[in-house]
Amino acid sequence: MEDRLTGTGRGGGGATALAILAVILGITAGWWTLALWPLPAAAPDWLVRTRAACFGMRPDGLPDAGGWVLLIGEPLGLIAILCIVWGTAVRAGLEMLARSGIGRLTLGAASLALLVGITAAGTRVRRAQDSEFQANQGAVPTDYPRLNRVAPPLRLLDQRGDSVALTQFRGRPVLVAFAYAHCQTVCPVVVHDVLEAQARARAPALAVLVVTLDPWRDTPQRLGYIAESWGMSGEAHVLSGAVETVERVLDDWGIPRERDRSTGEITHPTPIYLIDREGRIAYVATGGAGVIGELVRGL
Repeated sequence: MEDRLTGTGRGGGGATALAILAVILGITAGWWTLALWPLPAAAPDWLVRTRAACFGMRPDGLPDAGGWVLLIGEPLGLIAILCIVWGTAVRAGLEMLARSGIGRLTLGAASLALLVGITAAGTRVRRAQDSEFQANQGAVPTDYPRLNRVAPPLRLLDQRGDSVALTQFRGRPVLVAFAYAHCQTVCPVVVHDVLEAQARARAPALAVLVVTLDPWRDTPQRLGYIAESWGMSGEAHVLSGAVETVERVLDDWGIPRERDRSTGEITHPTPIYLIDREGRIAYVATGGAGVIGELVRGL
């Protein structure tokens, strides 16, 4: 029975074990590429949602803690299982490759590909962290695109029970962001960034509007508590309303999201819209109080 499980009795188990190992490594490479490849600004919604659902989403574009556990733990677990069940066959396959010139070339190519992949992943993480640091320091790229698009309509209820419309802030710059109270990953960072940018801005009339992504739980009656927990006061408003109304606003603003009906968790990107004094979308930022503050000064 042991020979049949490991394949050593027929000598073919080594090749089978190596084939399984190659499949595991190939799938792992695909997962890491999906998780770490920088997404362009025009990335399709399905790709953004897929990456957020699989690996989570931090403001710097890297996976969250759960995503890293999946990326590292799952392949290590599969390889460990393979070695436990077919350890003898794996060793036999590697020895078989080492005995031939083509096999040694294959092992060398695989080792080189692994080294290149690890180096590329490390470079991606380092650049993302550098970009986040620069964002918090307020380093705005000279070619940061200005959009000059008409802002979609927005009218919802705030934490004071008042009806708040984007149009009432005409003549003042406004930050529009999207978050929800039960989120414990990117949403607190988004809210912190817009409030910090508001505090740093030299434009005292800067208003902040945070639209809930979860109108089922972030009802108008709970907005006061949410605003207090987020440290929102003055011209900082958290907005909600009837589910259908909020959903229509989110659709108008082009916010992709997917709600897990069993847990209520929502996967979503983190755009922050900078509205100029004429009510037009001037910029879209993805985080960093320093960058947002610098962009506000240019409105």
